[in-house]
Amino acid sequence: ITKSALVERDIDILAALAKESHCFVTLSIPFMDAEKARKVEPFAPSPQRRIKALRRLSQAGIPVGVNVAPIIPGLNDQDIPAVLKAARDAGATRAGHIMVRLPGPVLEVFSKRMKDAFPLRWEKIMRRIQEARGGAVGSSNFGDRMTGRSNYWKAVDQLFRQSCERLGYQENGIGVWDKEAATAFRRPGEAHQLSLFD
Repeated sequence: ITKSALVERDIDILAALAKESHCFVTLSIPFMDAEKARKVEPFAPSPQRRIKALRRLSQAGIPVGVNVAPIIPGLNDQDIPAVLKAARDAGATRAGHIMVRLPGPVLEVFSKRMKDAFPLRWEKIMRRIQEARGGAVGSSNFGDRMTGRSNYWKAVDQLFRQSCERLGYQENGIGVWDKEAATAFRRPGEAHQLSLFD
């Protein structure tokens, strides 16, 4: 999983891995609007550049997916259908989504970035994040950290799921263990690995 188009440098290696062990590459694309993306992720490739990377990887025979992450309620949740469609058109077959996480000092940095980048919207964005998390800005509980709990988040999740279904994404999503990949593993034999206790 990456947000960098530099993954293209390894297309030849990844293509060989895909043939041998079911390698899979996922690009994180949280925005479709390049201007918003630049304000939030100033040093990351544009959404269009990431889509181009997905397409190049897919054309090389490498299975690809998209992670709409982080979803920032009140800022990019409306981009979900467009991101999923562009990624699907580029060859993505699986999709995932994660709500923005704001642990510890990240909250202060994030709040400042939102205030500087979106001075007229940042308070609404922060309220939406709290609303999506059921009143809290963040959660450190396992299984709860990357998702929301409110009706607002349920609507965002439903938008994601319905868009995936309409576009024909695979149901098993991102990060699901591919049982066939296990067949590519070979346990090193005695001739290839030294004993720990000789």
